[in-house]
Amino acid sequence: MTLNEIRNLKQKELSTPKFAKILDCLDTLNLDCTASFDDVVCLNFKDLSDENAKILEQIALSLKPWRKGPFRLNELFIDTEWQSFIKFNILKPHLNLKDKVVADIGCNNGYYMFKMLPFAPKKLVGFDPGINTAMQFKFINHFLKTNIIYELLGVEHLPLYEHKFDTIFCLGVIYHRSDPVKMLKELKSALNPHGEVFLDTMYIDINGDFALTPKNTYSKIPNIYFIPTINALKNWCERAKFKDFEILATKDTDLTEQRKTAWIDGQSLGDFLDPNDKNKTIEGYPAPKRVYIRIKNG
Repeated sequence: MTLNEIRNLKQKELSTPKFAKILDCLDTLNLDCTASFDDVVCLNFKDLSDENAKILEQIALSLKPWRKGPFRLNELFIDTEWQSFIKFNILKPHLNLKDKVVADIGCNNGYYMFKMLPFAPKKLVGFDPGINTAMQFKFINHFLKTNIIYELLGVEHLPLYEHKFDTIFCLGVIYHRSDPVKMLKELKSALNPHGEVFLDTMYIDINGDFALTPKNTYSKIPNIYFIPTINALKNWCERAKFKDFEILATKDTDLTEQRKTAWIDGQSLGDFLDPNDKNKTIEGYPAPKRVYIRIKNG
């Protein structure tokens, strides 16, 4: 199947009555706004009527769950599950995106790409097959009117993509893949010469070349296959022929960064940990920690 055929199939999923109604509603909202891209991505509407404010709130609520953010639209605060600026601020000192072609793999609703706009990249492309997160992006971007491209594609489509990238972000994806080395090779295939990948993953904080393979779930998440030690992650990257494995940071995932809010209608980190020992998941595995790395294409 070609990329365009895949795109056409995914676009049909956006044509459900629910999403079609949202898109029609957005077309009627010709609202001017200014934006700021601090920890909270803020859309500041001038002379927003009570009626339009209510419509914005109704659309936002209909698009729950909101995982990445937060966002503010005038008085409407979308308090997302993740305080995503914590991750972005870890990476920020290492970013040089000016005039670069940049991809965000597993971009969710585009929060990180919106945060990248002040860094003046030449082009921003997000990849994520999630239909609801694509609609969240369309909702925010309808008013920001950026040139960000949102592709309803996954990392497996990168080798077929029309062009390559100078910088790729792949944040919180690799442990969802049953073949992590294959995924790293797909990332490498999509890089320009001397391109770089910023990657983060949960890791097991012990010495050795090991990866945890959860029996059913890890932290109540079913689609997690391998959680490596840092040494094992480095070995994966070397097998994929990456160079210059650089550890940027490590961090425990805590209730400041990930927590239940009214914008997700479900469980979050506090429900995923052992109530008697917060250093363990509910399954008895080590509690989530993350490592942030940069790797290069030779």
